[in-house]
Amino acid sequence: MQFSNLNLDYFSILPEIITAVAGVLLMLIDAFAKKGGRKIGPIFSIVSLVATGVAIVALWPRANSTSFAGMIVNDHLRLYFALVVVVCSIIATLMASQFLDDEALPPGEFYALMMFATTGMLMMASAGDLVMVFLGLETSSIATYVMAGYRRTDLRANESSLKYFLLGSFSAAFLLYGMALTYGATGTTNIEAIRQVLMAGKVIYPQMLLVGGAMMLVGFGFKIATAPFHLWTPDVYEGAPTLVTAILATGPKVAVFASFLRVFAEGFGAPNAPDVGGQLHDNWIQALAIMAAIGMTFGNIVALAQRNMKRMLAYSSIAHGGYTLIGFLTTEYAPVGFYMLTYALMSLGAFAIVQMLARQGDAKTEISDYAGIGFEVPNLSFALALFMLGMAGIPPTAGFMGKFYVFKSAWASSPNLRWLVIIAIVNSIISVYYYLYPIVVMFFRPQAEGFIKPRLTAMAQVALDITIIGTLYFGLFPNSALRILQQKAPAAQQIAIQK
Repeated sequence: MQFSNLNLDYFSILPEIITAVAGVLLMLIDAFAKKGGRKIGPIFSIVSLVATGVAIVALWPRANSTSFAGMIVNDHLRLYFALVVVVCSIIATLMASQFLDDEALPPGEFYALMMFATTGMLMMASAGDLVMVFLGLETSSIATYVMAGYRRTDLRANESSLKYFLLGSFSAAFLLYGMALTYGATGTTNIEAIRQVLMAGKVIYPQMLLVGGAMMLVGFGFKIATAPFHLWTPDVYEGAPTLVTAILATGPKVAVFASFLRVFAEGFGAPNAPDVGGQLHDNWIQALAIMAAIGMTFGNIVALAQRNMKRMLAYSSIAHGGYTLIGFLTTEYAPVGFYMLTYALMSLGAFAIVQMLARQGDAKTEISDYAGIGFEVPNLSFALALFMLGMAGIPPTAGFMGKFYVFKSAWASSPNLRWLVIIAIVNSIISVYYYLYPIVVMFFRPQAEGFIKPRLTAMAQVALDITIIGTLYFGLFPNSALRILQQKAPAAQQIAIQK
């Protein structure tokens, strides 16, 4: 390809440039401003993330364009998911200030890692090429591997970091090998070009494409922590510092879902393609339906037996991954995007409260530790109750609207898979039990011995307020977010799933 045809539009990657440069500057600030770094770090990080959000909004008039030889796609899907990633990073950064103070951990490296992880997430949201997907995924993953073991003297954190690294590397190998096989079968790594090859029936090696698609499905399945590729999730979520658990459960998952949509709903979303193209589409639709059913059922049933708050939320995230996969069976991106927004807000809020109540070293994370605190710390207990009800799908929370929209869209667009919606509704009913259990413990059990009221810094309070307002606002006014996703229908979105 000629250099003049590359379309080197650096403005299109301005959000990624801001976060990457901010990460480097935070490392320099930490090196040369030892004492001031603890105060400068969070402020500089928040300012950088707000600037990133402004850069994303500034790209809106230039939506539906590509740059860097098609490796960067700038459409409403990218912009929406990028904004959700930035919101997640802002909330996590606000929470980090109190976490680092309570644990007496060095702040500079953490904020730098947060910026680099955000850079990788943004790269995944904007990726129009398999190579770009992998670069973004690894940039984000390497940063989060380190963050999982950030509490260096804690053996549980070290174990979770090692498990996450080993299994994450193994899944990355599946994903990369699947990409290589897809390239060998189609002759391209560009996602839109792959779809065109499938529609034209010009696949070079059909069986190689099927194997490559299956391997990428495994890789993505691990990254979104859905069954049966979820085994790392409970141990990593429990062992990692609670703030890092909140990050792992939200931002990276949002970004991976964006890439997942790109590759499968767009690149492999060709039901009317001849020969192997249509076969591949039917195969991944059925595989995702099975994965969704297993994830919802397994996650909810095992969560019933959990008495540790972090492990309960880990299995809950597996179930929510199953609910989100139902969105892949629709003809729109909006259900997946909206569900990820609502889940991210509720999950960040729940983990923020768990972090505040856990005390140093995550010493208090059993649900029994919350006994009787309902009216001792009403600002935290009522907020946690709100998030639990939201995750259970109780109106008027955002969780209810997220589930309703996903289930409604799947029911209308895929008659042959309505059995999956029925399973999801049954699982939602099952989940009410374990989401209500912490509420019962907080408000209807005698207070646990040795309870100490947690302190709440101003930045942590702002983070909590954002999640509370978001949970209620998007439950009452969901159209404000849905309108963004529905502004423009990409090519793959216009393909109806075979009925």
